[in-house]
Amino acid sequence: MATAETANLGDPHEPKEESIRVYKQVEHELKRSLVRTRHEYNKHEPEYFATVQHLSDAQLTGFGADDIQQVRVAVTAYGVHLFGKVRIPALPDEGPAYIHFRAFTGGPDDQATLHSIHTEDKEEEGGGHTYRAIFTKDDALEWFDT
Repeated sequence: MATAETANLGDPHEPKEESIRVYKQVEHELKRSLVRTRHEYNKHEPEYFATVQHLSDAQLTGFGADDIQQVRVAVTAYGVHLFGKVRIPALPDEGPAYIHFRAFTGGPDDQATLHSIHTEDKEEEGGGHTYRAIFTKDDALEWFDT
């Protein structure tokens, strides 16, 4: 299994043709998973999706290939890991308005699969935690497993 330590994650850049192809292959599952994840987290940790609580599922998932703002790619011996930053059009650009996803493909002839949507549980100084699944334009697109 690829990890941040075993795979070289390339620099952030605008999506190119191959990244868009991978995105389009996982788009339906990405949207379905995002809605499912929000509903599950709302039962126990609503803070993850607090910034989008006012959006309907359709508004939350109202993004498409044109809304991919940035990607990073890690090539491994068995395929390509694509990390993407997608803007949610229903939210103002200056606030938290982005999701980060991870997909995998074995190559150009392989069907891409969604690996995960990034959710962050960050320990704060003093022992508290902050939770989020919606990120800002300035949040770096980094390697994540969850």
